[in-house]
Amino acid sequence: MNQNHPMINRRNLLKLGSLGLVASASPFLGLMQRAEAAEAVTTAPPSLSPDAALEKLMAGNQRFVGHKLQHPDQSEARLHEVAQAQHPFATVLCCADSRVPVEILFDQGVGDIFDVRVAGNIATPAVVGSVEYAVALLGTPVLMVLGHERCGAVTAAVQNQPLPGDIGTFVEAILPAVERVKDQPGDLVENAVLANVTYQIEQLQKSPLLAERLESGQLKVVGGRYDLDTGKVTLLT
Repeated sequence: MNQNHPMINRRNLLKLGSLGLVASASPFLGLMQRAEAAEAVTTAPPSLSPDAALEKLMAGNQRFVGHKLQHPDQSEARLHEVAQAQHPFATVLCCADSRVPVEILFDQGVGDIFDVRVAGNIATPAVVGSVEYAVALLGTPVLMVLGHERCGAVTAAVQNQPLPGDIGTFVEAILPAVERVKDQPGDLVENAVLANVTYQIEQLQKSPLLAERLESGQLKVVGGRYDLDTGKVTLLT
């Protein structure tokens, strides 16, 4: 190596390694690898149509129900791929219930789903803003509002009893859905779960950002019901 014009590149480092000097060269190799990773351009994958994105989402749920999980996008390589930028193909607004793990029940991985979770899958201003970010800025082509059977938040709204702290705030957001079905036959909680999905979709569609994407055909909004007993997601809209 010319001491007056030192040049450390990968080829020279390999030469150093062959001479038994790996220990002294390895810090430089690590620095080069990190620099290369930082310079790598993370490009968006080919965008899916709204229908194709929904089909991909539901195909993952079918694998989950059938116990044929593929566990995609969960490797170390995937972590590195999405470390600098995210390009989820779906946004899911669902309940914060621990029994409704979105990435698992749709058999997806890191960076695949923009997952917005809140008790009762309600469209509060903060939630709407999160969904707008995913749809308008990240370009997710499908948005699902996912309710689930025996939802505790919906049950609390049906009972409409005083609750401690701020727990009652999500009840207020669900009560309009309960009012719609309170006189319908059948199980009131189940009817309210379905009505709440529809109601929250209506609240989301009031967003000018989401409405614009809907009108242009760049976004599809659907409702879903998750069955806690079977793991199946059924489309409602």
